[in-house]
Amino acid sequence: MGIFKKDWQIKTSGKGTYEITSAVSDALQSLGLSDGVVSVFVQHTSCSLVLMENADPTARTDLERFMDDLVPDDNPHFIHTYEGPDDMPSHIKMALTRSSENIPFSQGRLQLGTWQGIFLWEHRVAPHNRKLIFTFLGE
Repeated sequence: MGIFKKDWQIKTSGKGTYEITSAVSDALQSLGLSDGVVSVFVQHTSCSLVLMENADPTARTDLERFMDDLVPDDNPHFIHTYEGPDDMPSHIKMALTRSSENIPFSQGRLQLGTWQGIFLWEHRVAPHNRKLIFTFLGE
């Protein structure tokens, strides 16, 4: 049993979900591990991670629209707006979702359900470079 870490980055083009399943799977394949668990962690407070349907993109569109309705930009009650009107809403959206996901793997394959994918969810309007850490515990 060993612990292996891979740093990874993605450039976003603004608000939305970006599938990263293949990046996690490729990192697993490069390590040649068979069984264990991978922790995916995003090192930011204005984006998050989510396991979501990857077959029909309208499911993610609906999720994104729901969250924007729940926590709209330009809320007049927010004080933390140093980086713009989407600053505090992005932090709240991250707090309501997750900054890490744990996914088991077996026989060298992620054990995701048929329609599950791993997504970075960018909450900011502007493009950003996002840093993630994949930590594999396995053999």
